[in-house]
Amino acid sequence: MPEFAFAFLDCEFGGLDPELHDITEIGVIVTDYRLAECGTGEWKVICRPDRVTPEAAELFGYDPKVWEEQGVPLRRALTELAALLPKGKTVVPAGQNVRMDVLFLERGFKSCGIPYPFDYHVIDLATLYYSWSLVAGQTVPALSLRQAARSAGLVDGPVTHRALADARLTLETYRHYIGRLAPRPLPDAATGPGPDPNPEEAGKETD
Repeated sequence: MPEFAFAFLDCEFGGLDPELHDITEIGVIVTDYRLAECGTGEWKVICRPDRVTPEAAELFGYDPKVWEEQGVPLRRALTELAALLPKGKTVVPAGQNVRMDVLFLERGFKSCGIPYPFDYHVIDLATLYYSWSLVAGQTVPALSLRQAARSAGLVDGPVTHRALADARLTLETYRHYIGRLAPRPLPDAATGPGPDPNPEEAGKETD
């Protein structure tokens, strides 16, 4: 898959509705198809305070003064994000519940008149984590990043919501579970009988 690259994304939002809330922070780690890092980026995005709920502000530490001093307009953040991606590659968004990030980013790129730079496929850590649990015979109490990272032994306690830190933890957790889903030898024989080539003759033998 050398033609592929991955963008491990995490965005913070002012809420959960792309029509009502703004992107407030973007973090990305770009990797090649072997998950070797190619670049990183992080942006605080200037947002409208009335499109940030009190619950979201508390969750990711939103401070209007800090965002005013350190933030950049959404157009600039998305332009720089697109420029960070490798040219000539199919860049697949990856992350924890990355569909939510994609919803906000698709809306943001469209509103800014910037071509959407990502492939339509996504790779989600939650799916990988659940797949690992089935193979390992483990019970999954939750599909959150914190739970996946905790099961991997990468964290012990709460996970602070910051875009680039979450993107980094997602990538490290993803690598952990990929390493534990190594291919295993197939059994020498099938687990059950195949279809009888002549069901009528087979029936006569048992009469």
